[in-house]
Amino acid sequence: MEEIIISIFNVVGNSFCVEADDGQKVFDLIKKALQEGKKARLSFQNIEMLTSAFLNTAIGQLYRDFEEDKIKSSLTVKDMTPEDKALMKRVTTTAKLYYKDPERMENSIKEILGEA
Repeated sequence: MEEIIISIFNVVGNSFCVEADDGQKVFDLIKKALQEGKKARLSFQNIEMLTSAFLNTAIGQLYRDFEEDKIKSSLTVKDMTPEDKALMKRVTTTAKLYYKDPERMENSIKEILGEA
Protein backbone atom coordinates (compact mmCIF):
# COMPACT_ATOMS: atom_id res chain seq x y z
CA MET A 1 0.00 0.00 0.00
CA GLU A 2 1.35 3.39 -0.98
CA GLU A 3 2.16 5.76 1.88
CA ILE A 4 2.20 9.52 1.63
CA ILE A 5 4.07 11.64 4.14
CA ILE A 6 2.34 14.83 5.18
CA SER A 7 4.66 17.42 6.71
CA ILE A 8 2.46 19.38 9.10
CA PHE A 9 5.02 22.20 9.09
CA ASN A 10 4.83 22.50 5.29
CA VAL A 11 1.02 22.38 5.20
CA VAL A 12 0.56 24.96 7.97
CA GLY A 13 3.49 27.12 6.88
CA ASN A 14 4.92 27.64 10.36
CA SER A 15 5.59 25.80 13.63
CA PHE A 16 2.33 26.81 15.37
CA CYS A 17 -0.59 24.45 14.84
CA VAL A 18 -3.30 26.37 16.64
CA GLU A 19 -5.97 27.29 14.06
CA ALA A 20 -8.86 25.04 13.06
CA ASP A 21 -8.47 26.37 9.48
CA ASP A 22 -4.96 24.91 9.33
CA GLY A 23 -6.28 21.66 10.80
CA GLN A 24 -8.82 21.54 7.98
CA LYS A 25 -6.01 21.65 5.38
CA VAL A 26 -4.37 18.65 7.07
CA PHE A 27 -7.71 16.82 7.36
CA ASP A 28 -8.40 17.30 3.63
CA LEU A 29 -5.02 15.74 2.75
CA ILE A 30 -5.52 12.77 5.10
CA LYS A 31 -9.08 12.20 3.88
CA LYS A 32 -7.97 12.22 0.24
CA ALA A 33 -5.21 9.70 0.96
CA LEU A 34 -7.55 7.35 2.85
CA GLN A 35 -10.24 7.59 0.16
CA GLU A 36 -7.61 6.62 -2.42
CA GLY A 37 -6.63 3.59 -0.34
CA LYS A 38 -3.26 5.04 0.68
CA LYS A 39 -1.62 5.26 4.08
CA ALA A 40 -0.88 8.67 5.55
CA ARG A 41 2.08 9.40 7.82
CA LEU A 42 1.96 12.73 9.60
CA SER A 43 5.30 14.32 10.42
CA PHE A 44 5.24 16.81 13.27
CA GLN A 45 8.89 17.73 12.81
CA ASN A 46 9.59 21.42 13.63
CA ILE A 47 6.18 21.89 15.29
CA GLU A 48 6.50 23.97 18.45
CA MET A 49 2.87 24.40 19.48
CA LEU A 50 -0.13 22.14 18.96
CA THR A 51 -3.68 22.79 20.19
CA SER A 52 -6.72 20.59 20.60
CA ALA A 53 -8.64 22.90 18.21
CA PHE A 54 -6.12 22.07 15.48
CA LEU A 55 -6.14 18.33 16.24
CA ASN A 56 -9.94 18.16 16.53
CA THR A 57 -10.20 19.49 13.00
CA ALA A 58 -7.20 17.66 11.51
CA ILE A 59 -7.74 14.25 13.13
CA GLY A 60 -11.01 14.22 15.07
CA GLN A 61 -13.19 14.65 11.98
CA LEU A 62 -11.76 11.45 10.51
CA TYR A 63 -13.94 9.50 12.96
CA ARG A 64 -17.01 11.02 11.30
CA ASP A 65 -16.00 9.80 7.83
CA PHE A 66 -14.08 6.57 8.45
CA GLU A 67 -14.28 3.47 10.63
CA GLU A 68 -11.84 3.41 13.55
CA ASP A 69 -10.10 0.31 12.14
CA LYS A 70 -9.48 2.09 8.83
CA ILE A 71 -7.94 5.07 10.65
CA LYS A 72 -5.76 2.85 12.86
CA SER A 73 -4.45 0.86 9.91
CA SER A 74 -3.95 3.84 7.58
CA LEU A 75 -2.70 6.71 9.74
CA THR A 76 0.58 7.02 11.60
CA VAL A 77 2.37 9.93 13.23
CA LYS A 78 6.05 10.63 13.80
CA ASP A 79 8.21 13.32 15.40
CA MET A 80 5.63 14.05 18.11
CA THR A 81 6.50 15.05 21.68
CA PRO A 82 5.08 12.93 24.53
CA GLU A 83 2.86 15.88 25.54
CA ASP A 84 1.46 16.18 22.02
CA LYS A 85 0.88 12.42 21.86
CA ALA A 86 -1.15 12.67 25.07
CA LEU A 87 -3.16 15.55 23.57
CA MET A 88 -3.75 13.51 20.41
CA LYS A 89 -5.02 10.59 22.49
CA ARG A 90 -7.51 12.85 24.31
CA VAL A 91 -8.72 14.32 21.02
CA THR A 92 -9.23 10.93 19.37
CA THR A 93 -10.99 9.48 22.41
CA THR A 94 -13.39 12.43 22.48
CA ALA A 95 -13.95 12.25 18.72
CA LYS A 96 -14.79 8.55 18.88
CA LEU A 97 -17.36 9.19 21.60
CA TYR A 98 -18.80 12.20 19.81
CA TYR A 99 -19.23 10.61 16.39
CA LYS A 100 -20.65 7.42 17.90
CA ASP A 101 -23.60 9.43 19.29
CA PRO A 102 -23.39 13.14 18.38
CA GLU A 103 -26.83 14.03 19.72
CA ARG A 104 -26.13 12.56 23.16
CA MET A 105 -22.79 14.38 23.30
CA GLU A 106 -24.39 17.70 22.31
CA ASN A 107 -27.01 17.26 25.04
CA SER A 108 -24.31 16.49 27.63
CA ILE A 109 -22.41 19.62 26.66
CA LYS A 110 -25.58 21.73 26.92
CA GLU A 111 -26.30 20.25 30.37
CA ILE A 112 -22.79 21.07 31.54
CA LEU A 113 -23.13 24.63 30.25
CA GLY A 114 -26.58 24.95 31.85
CA GLU A 115 -28.35 25.40 28.51
CA ALA A 116 -30.54 22.30 28.71
